[in-house]
Amino acid sequence: MPERPTEVLGGVPVPSKTVVVVGHGMVGHRFVQELRERDVTDQWRVVVVCDEPSPAYDRVGLSSYVNSWDPDELALEGNTYPGDPLVTLLVGRSVTSINRVARTAVLDDDSSIVFDALVIATGSYPFVPPVRGADSPNCFVYRTLDDLDKIRATAEAAPAGANAVVVGGGLLGLEAANALKLLGLKPHVVEFAPRLMPLQVDEGGGALLAGLVTELGVSVHTGVGTTAIEPAGDNTLHVTLSDGSSIDNAALLVFSAGIRPRDQLARDAGLDVGERGGVLVDDGCRTADPDIYAIGEVAAVNGVCYGLVAPGYSTAEVVADRLLGGKSEFPGADLSTKLKALGVDVASFGDAMGASEGALEVVFNDPVAGTYAKVVVSDDAKTLLGGVLVGDAGQYALLKPMVGGPLPGDPAALIAPAAGEGVGLSALPDSAEICSCNGVSKGDICSAIAHGAQDVTAVKTCTKAGTTCGGCIPSINRLLADSGVAVSKSLCDHFHQSRSELFEIVRATGIRTFTDLVARYGKGGGCEICKPTVASILASTSSDHILSGEQAALQDTNDHFLANMQKNGTYSVVPRMPGGEVTAEQLIVIGEVAKEFGLYIKVTGGQRIDMFGARVEQLPLIWRKLVDAGMESGQAYGKSLRTVKSCVGTSWCRYGVQDSVGMAVDLEKRYRGLRSPHKIKFGVSGCARECAEARGKDVGVIATEHGWNLYVGGNGGQSPAHAQLLASGIDDRTLVAYIDRFLMFYIRTADRLQRTAPWIDSLEGGLDHLKAVVCDDSLGIAAELETAMESHVAGYKDEWSGVLEDEEKLSRFVSFVNAPAQPDPTIEFSEGSGRKVPVLLGTPQPGVRPPANGGS
Repeated sequence: MPERPTEVLGGVPVPSKTVVVVGHGMVGHRFVQELRERDVTDQWRVVVVCDEPSPAYDRVGLSSYVNSWDPDELALEGNTYPGDPLVTLLVGRSVTSINRVARTAVLDDDSSIVFDALVIATGSYPFVPPVRGADSPNCFVYRTLDDLDKIRATAEAAPAGANAVVVGGGLLGLEAANALKLLGLKPHVVEFAPRLMPLQVDEGGGALLAGLVTELGVSVHTGVGTTAIEPAGDNTLHVTLSDGSSIDNAALLVFSAGIRPRDQLARDAGLDVGERGGVLVDDGCRTADPDIYAIGEVAAVNGVCYGLVAPGYSTAEVVADRLLGGKSEFPGADLSTKLKALGVDVASFGDAMGASEGALEVVFNDPVAGTYAKVVVSDDAKTLLGGVLVGDAGQYALLKPMVGGPLPGDPAALIAPAAGEGVGLSALPDSAEICSCNGVSKGDICSAIAHGAQDVTAVKTCTKAGTTCGGCIPSINRLLADSGVAVSKSLCDHFHQSRSELFEIVRATGIRTFTDLVARYGKGGGCEICKPTVASILASTSSDHILSGEQAALQDTNDHFLANMQKNGTYSVVPRMPGGEVTAEQLIVIGEVAKEFGLYIKVTGGQRIDMFGARVEQLPLIWRKLVDAGMESGQAYGKSLRTVKSCVGTSWCRYGVQDSVGMAVDLEKRYRGLRSPHKIKFGVSGCARECAEARGKDVGVIATEHGWNLYVGGNGGQSPAHAQLLASGIDDRTLVAYIDRFLMFYIRTADRLQRTAPWIDSLEGGLDHLKAVVCDDSLGIAAELETAMESHVAGYKDEWSGVLEDEEKLSRFVSFVNAPAQPDPTIEFSEGSGRKVPVLLGTPQPGVRPPANGGS
């Protein structure tokens, strides 16, 4: 094939070789990251075709979407490749065919992309069994964000007390059941196998799991199939099972009966596929066509498809190496899994079912404690072959790396109630794999520690261990401790104290400046860690404006300009809308402001309106109009209270049992402006249908007929967490008192940038200790915590109003200090698909091929 001329982009040569990636799931994204990281001489230009409306997101964590309904919280880091001119991402587009002769990928608009290499990363699709009525409008699959949006819409329109059916009792089926339960439906799980999660657990573990799941409010039907799905009255379904029983009043049905490789594109191109589907590839993940590769779930490596993310990542790394001249081969797949199904820990590893010849099984089953543990060992009881853990998977990190190696002692000691007290990771060989997602061994981690990685963050950076599911982080901590690394409580090099200790110092001494604090209790001039941390502490202990005096110099960019900086140097503006309420007059002002300043408008997941594209010198002009309309800063930029999301409660909803809107408004006005170690979000739901997703928030309030239930410690984001019940059936006054105490206790004792969920986990005694402090006043500080909160409430002032009233503060809002009237000339926008989007200089826009003549 003749070599094409080198193109030029902004004066920089663009590689003549192009790789087209078809699909932008987790594995496709991993491939792009690996190739760009390894391609130090910029040999390849990458074009990614993503057929979903959202770029790569965490599909493994799909069910956490139900907690926030914010797709941004599932977005994988760097999934739009900002600032990389050699990656073009086409979102919402698809490849319809591959012309292997012309070496082109044909897109859905009949345009085509010439490739030197093509990577098929199309993943899989959900299998829908051939059941009569499976094409009903109320039948769904559970695979994408769009699927969950459709399920949510149907669930919210369902009659009160309606059932829901999930066909499939694997992990994803149980996650779907949990999502339906959170949406206010009564889930039934139908599994053809004789037990739930048949691929992960054995008969004993399955029996315990079924009992635990049933206790959580999910009806379980095992050993039966679905024979018919028929429409019934009130827009519901009648589902008939193979044993003659049926499920009536089903608002919807979700199929989660397995997946199949999305290999039709390869079939149409004449590429070989496996007997059970999947694009046939060799150990180098190459198809019969030497320029076409397949990775992830669609790849049948030597005839075998793998449905887990870890082997998918391995295929991505193999192809990235091959394109750069390497000879990597697929190393095989570790099918061990550690999962959480409806909050129940489930893990399996190695020969979990005891299929090996002569294998012996050692089992501990404690139905009272709700735990089941089994290890499978060789016939001489000297080698660990596999195991199953249900209810408590704490020993998974220790046991999995031992598979295939000699046992350190009695097999029963590994899973007995006191297991692990005498056996540690030190007993494992260096070759033992600690992070199965990224293939990182104990030796790799210990080597990184020996070469200076002194904390988990450093180990992650050096090895990638712990960067995917995070399940190996406890093992990393153990290895750090075993290596003699003392866990330092120091905030940074300038303060040997922890954040909580500095908080108490500030509170006790009355110090009000960073200069005084570092002079008396620290050393040096400070850094990007301690300066904003101290700024937050100072803001939490007084009502001083954060831009007053020395405080202004401590803030990061967002707090310094009281707005979120966006990718092109502009800022977003978010007015506060307590509980999601806004007047017609305020909406009109928002529209007028957006029109006058040319801002892009988006409704957020927190029931507010975000306006993007404001230049720094425009911020005071915009806020003057908003403040005059009676609106305040929404503090979307700060580590503080962000939003209090609410449903409409008894005001409008026929299911509401409490005034959720009134409570949400009261709570947001009470805690607005409250600075904390990390951002805080609330949710208030007017009934158990939970439309405000309160259990995915730091503070969740759910109405019952007996009062309010208070949940704490939930969050979305990179490490989603479900809030835990702190108190139930409490009145308004008690609710506010408990929240006061909870927030102030958190602000005083949490570490820097520690969200409420890991903070609760870090407390000695966890939730039980927190209940004792907050509800029972075990430390005798309840009155003090409430008084501190009252002081905050009394001293609250809107931060943007404070700026507008102060000429010195207003003088900060300029692009150039030496030319305050001049706007930033590098800020540009374009209109794409009817949306205003920022233009980053030197970056090709999606779908736009850089000109070959060197034009801009």
